[in-house]
Amino acid sequence: MDQMATIGKVINTHGIRGGLKVLPFSDFPDRVKDLRRLFVQIKGQRTPYPVVDAFVNGRYWVVFLNGVSTVEAAEELIGSLLEIPLSERVTLPENAFYLDEIIGLKVFTVDGDYLGPIKDVLQTGANDVYVIEREGNESQNTDILIPALKSVVLNIDIKNERMDVQLPDGLL
Repeated sequence: MDQMATIGKVINTHGIRGGLKVLPFSDFPDRVKDLRRLFVQIKGQRTPYPVVDAFVNGRYWVVFLNGVSTVEAAEELIGSLLEIPLSERVTLPENAFYLDEIIGLKVFTVDGDYLGPIKDVLQTGANDVYVIEREGNESQNTDILIPALKSVVLNIDIKNERMDVQLPDGLL
């Protein structure tokens, strides 16, 4: 089976016909209208469901799944995660990446020095910040924070799991 991407969480029921109120984790809220199948992950089990109907309702999604047609059936899914295969994710524009593609990349300076892997991405509003887990001797075991700016991040190579950066003066 394909690797999966979590796109939302069921937080409540909607109506009396088994609707699910979903908190979306997607930056593409309108994509819910095009979903034909979802995988529901609950209690360690992943179950596929055909999507009967889905729409945006404010900041939430409302999703109707085949086989979930009562409030009681919908209540059993509260707290579950909704997933899709990675292959069905929205195609991003050039030089845009999903967080799970960035986390784990090995970061090198333009001089070829290895800094460590990216362990997290902080979303600050102005620009993202990559958290690099510094590997090496004891004195270097603090994380490095690098702004996700074109002037700093020179190259991202997802296939080879590598990022090349030009560190601002005084960062290290």
